[in-house]
Amino acid sequence: MRFFQQLQDSTRIEREQLLANPLVTMALSGEMGRDTYVAFLCQAYHHVKHTLPLLMAAGSRLPQDKEWLREALAEYIEEELGHQEWVLNDIEACGYDKEKARHSQPNRATEMMVAYAYHIIDRVDPVGFFGMVHVLEGTSVTVADEAAACIASSTGLPAKAFSYLRSHGALDIEHVAFFRKLMDRIEDPCDQQLIIHCARNFYHLYAEVYSSVAAEQSQRLVA
Repeated sequence: MRFFQQLQDSTRIEREQLLANPLVTMALSGEMGRDTYVAFLCQAYHHVKHTLPLLMAAGSRLPQDKEWLREALAEYIEEELGHQEWVLNDIEACGYDKEKARHSQPNRATEMMVAYAYHIIDRVDPVGFFGMVHVLEGTSVTVADEAAACIASSTGLPAKAFSYLRSHGALDIEHVAFFRKLMDRIEDPCDQQLIIHCARNFYHLYAEVYSSVAAEQSQRLVA
C-alpha cells in the first residue's frame, strides 16, 4: 500500500471526528450566522499567518538527504504567500474591522495548535510537519466549497467574503494531488509513523480550534 493511502486509512477516525464537529455541522446545515463565521475567520487568520514561518522553519531543518522535501516546501511557500491577508479581507467584506482582527489574541486552542507545529519542527523532526499539511489541506478540500455556499446562503454575505474558503476548496485539489505524490515518496517507516502520529494530533487540535469559536468573539471586531 502506498503511504498516502496508509495515512488516510490510519487517520480515518480522527478525520471523521473533526468533520462531525458542531461548527462544521452548523456551517453545512445553513445555520451559521455572520458573527460565528467571522469568529471562525479570526482564528483562521491566527494560524494561517504562521504558515510561511512554519514552512521556512521546516525547510531549514530538513537534512541534506531530504533535499527533495525542502524543494517541495519551497513550492508551498510560493503558493501560500499572502493568504493571511485574504482572511482579513474576508473579515472586512463581512463588515468587521480587519485591523482589530489582525491585532487580536488567538484563542488558546489556536495558539496550542500553532505551538505544537513549532515544537514538532524544532524539537522532534520537521518531517512531522507534513501531518499538519495533510490535516489542513485535506479538510479544506473536503468541506470548504460546500461550507462557503451554505454560509453565503444563510448570511447573505457577498462572494468577496469567501476568498479564503473558496481558495482552499475545489481549487486546491491540485495541492492535494501534489501532496499525495510527495507522501508516496516517503519510504522510511519511522518517517511514516511520525507523520501519522502528527496528523492524528493535528486533527484533534484543529477540532479544538473549531470548538473554541464562539459568535460573541466577533463582536469586538465590528467596525
